[in-house]
Amino acid sequence: MRAIRCTAYGTPEDLVLTEIPTPTAGPGQLLVRVRAAAVNFPDMLFLSGGYQVAVPPPFTPGSEFAGEVVAVGAGVTGFAPGDRVAGSVLVGAFAEYVAVQARAVTRVPDGVGLDAAAAFGVTYRTAYFALRSTAGIGAGDTVVVLGAAGGVGLAAVDLAVALGARVIAAASSAEKLALCTARGAQVVIDYDRQNLRDEIKAATDGVGADAVLDPVGGRYAEPALRALARGGRFVTLGYASGQIPSIPLNLVLLKGITVCGMEIRTFFTDHPEEAARDTAELHEMFAAGRIAPHIGARFPLAEAGAAIRFVADRRALGKVIVELP
Repeated sequence: MRAIRCTAYGTPEDLVLTEIPTPTAGPGQLLVRVRAAAVNFPDMLFLSGGYQVAVPPPFTPGSEFAGEVVAVGAGVTGFAPGDRVAGSVLVGAFAEYVAVQARAVTRVPDGVGLDAAAAFGVTYRTAYFALRSTAGIGAGDTVVVLGAAGGVGLAAVDLAVALGARVIAAASSAEKLALCTARGAQVVIDYDRQNLRDEIKAATDGVGADAVLDPVGGRYAEPALRALARGGRFVTLGYASGQIPSIPLNLVLLKGITVCGMEIRTFFTDHPEEAARDTAELHEMFAAGRIAPHIGARFPLAEAGAAIRFVADRRALGKVIVELP
């Protein structure tokens, strides 16, 4: 089968398209013919060895996919060849076939495209776990979303709107902000050209926001935290800017702010009941058509490296997809 391979730690430009043996479905596994794979920011970190869990080369990058079941391993029930499924793996999705644990996949609802299914899982789960369980967002809350036009950011905009929150979306261009407005954000801020703290305060009549979701980090984190209301919640989700911010703890003390981290890889094990509840609610909304990912760019398998670079350079609007015919 064809697969994108990382042969040594490096950059997306070092990736190669090559032929490798097609995997088989082992006990408890499904073999899936991949039709679409989504690009996520951690894909870049895996290539450099900078992710929390290092994967030694050679390996096939890509964590999120959708396609059809072609073989069922021993002990697996409830799936059959031809079933449309979506799932995630640590690495391995940028290939024509992937062997995956059956427990790590879900059926794709009728009427939902495989591209949308591939784009949905990781970013929407991350955003919903952060909003629903970590920040405790409900109807009437005001939520600031940083990096609001990216994969996690735009998912957070969609879901906060679905939860009845008032959304302040912050991004770095007019095009990105227009997309956020189209997805339901009530206020938009260009944080490269406007004063983020002042604009949030103005949009909340000086009170401040109830919560901030930050998948970006860097220089945007502190002014957003300063714009929280008393008792507000700041949720850090990642550092797409490439910089991990330092927060003056006196700001947390003086305003009674709660700062939380949410990482999808460990949320399932650390908070299994909340994860099960949130996942069920999320899939219900997705199947009902209440939420759907925005796919802003598509690349063929041979250009998966360019797709990763596109995301790493923060050029993505919504999700970026690698397509496999």
